[in-house]
Amino acid sequence: MSWKFVLRMAAGMTLLTAGALVMLVAAVFTLFQARRFYSEWIATPMGKAMLALWGVRYVEHDRERIPRGQVIYVSNHTSTIDMFVLIALGLPNTRFFLSGYLRKLVPLGVIGYLIGIFWTVDQVYTERRKRIFARAARVLKRTGESVYLSPEGERITTGKMGPFNKGAFHMATDLKAPIVPLFITIPRASDPGLGLDARPGLVHVHFLPAIDTSAWRVEQVPVNRDRVHALFSGWHAELHAS
Repeated sequence: MSWKFVLRMAAGMTLLTAGALVMLVAAVFTLFQARRFYSEWIATPMGKAMLALWGVRYVEHDRERIPRGQVIYVSNHTSTIDMFVLIALGLPNTRFFLSGYLRKLVPLGVIGYLIGIFWTVDQVYTERRKRIFARAARVLKRTGESVYLSPEGERITTGKMGPFNKGAFHMATDLKAPIVPLFITIPRASDPGLGLDARPGLVHVHFLPAIDTSAWRVEQVPVNRDRVHALFSGWHAELHAS
């Protein structure tokens, strides 16, 4: 473990803690009623600052493809970097799904509570996951907010997409909101995988054509999941080849 890594980790924790405190103060003064302000005006700069701390830059491609109104963002997921890139993007009026174990990091738990993250549990807890997704769908129907979640499970090899879970596609079927696929490419030299030792580099975020879900039905969820997985696999091959 290098001294640079230790210093960056300490600086990152300090940044998260300070950001959580600033957000909490803002929440108190706004009576906890300004979720979008906390997310887009406090969390987004924090995400950019965390990336800058590790020397990671990003560039967006075709962001204008985002349709108006409620959408469901989905992306590939192979790296710890993804979370900070997605927060840094400042996706409009968007809430996130994240793994519940991240709440153990107290500053992140506070931030997640204030920006309205839906905390998930492991795949083995099937009934709990169903309740979490059902509650999230009820909330999103009421608020009209967009949402981000990654359907990709564990990637077995770096050369192929991992299998997709069904949660995002049940959500899309329920909400009838278009899916906006994001494909995140991270240079191998920069990618820490699921670790924390990110290295400087340039990340590309591709906004791909929206997928209409207005005619999707519940019994088609596995088929639609597999179709979207095939699209991602094609994009994966194309983008990595170029």
